[in-house]
Amino acid sequence: MIVDCAYYVDGVRQQEGTLPTGAITHCLNEEHGFVWLGLSDPTDDELREAQRLFGLHELAIEDTRCRHERPKLEPYEDHQFLVLRTAIYDDEREEVEFGEINVFAGPRFVVVVREGRASSLRGTRQRLEGRPDLLAQGPGAVLWGVIDRVVDDYEPVVRGLENDVEEVEAQVFAVGTNPPDQTARIYFLKRELSDLRRALHPLLAPLDQAAQGLLPGVDGLAPYFRDVLDHVRRIEEEAADSREQLVAAMQANIALIANRQNDAVRRVTGWAALVAVPTFVASVYGMNFTHMPELDWRLGYPFAIALMIAIAGTIYWLLRRSRWI
Repeated sequence: MIVDCAYYVDGVRQQEGTLPTGAITHCLNEEHGFVWLGLSDPTDDELREAQRLFGLHELAIEDTRCRHERPKLEPYEDHQFLVLRTAIYDDEREEVEFGEINVFAGPRFVVVVREGRASSLRGTRQRLEGRPDLLAQGPGAVLWGVIDRVVDDYEPVVRGLENDVEEVEAQVFAVGTNPPDQTARIYFLKRELSDLRRALHPLLAPLDQAAQGLLPGVDGLAPYFRDVLDHVRRIEEEAADSREQLVAAMQANIALIANRQNDAVRRVTGWAALVAVPTFVASVYGMNFTHMPELDWRLGYPFAIALMIAIAGTIYWLLRRSRWI
């Protein structure tokens, strides 16, 4: 659906409410200003209408329909196509829910297509309308505002993941407890961090170009793009640090599990040795050979019992001393 559509001249909105679709062509033919159209989860018919009105490239429209595209910036003959991955963190499920924003930016228009529930852009429009000096820069200002909002929304995602990583570390290295195995939780958190990096890393190249003023329509906005670029780099570094922490936690978790298994094996082996020695002595006396002097000895039975107790006690003392049981 159409969230909002407006015509801006010198950074000032030219009408109250939403600009009618039929007036878009007239505004595009004016000498100054640009049209900003915002769509949310549009239908195929709405995308085709936007393609007709703004002359959008068919391949870019196809990418918008397919969704789940890798973040990228593609230049076409008369406009640019930007794909952004939005993110929101579900702390209860420990999952990052990704959405998508596609931006078509030309000299006289910008079309923003939002899919998913993350990164609502209504506040972005209001923020830019409150800064006519920025909005007067044209579609480049909208491009910056959208990217800045998406990057800002990554902050709570990274914070949520960092908190869960710290919880995992506390569980793995807890002293004097026997916590449940954290392997599955570590694996899924590591996967979410990898997905987050795949959403962030492709933004570095186009943002670096914009920060140097090399993209069309961003003249005068280079400092703002440099600020966003710095945020992306910082968030990516934090995500990479959390991922390294998880790798270390995984290795430690595996080592602790192996140690607990070795401890269990030692205990079982120790108790088996305690049982084996009396069993061996009893089995020897139970073979009932004819020529066994102890069979005619009145103290033979008490002696055998005492021998088994003495040997078992010695073994028990040695095992306790070496902490095997």
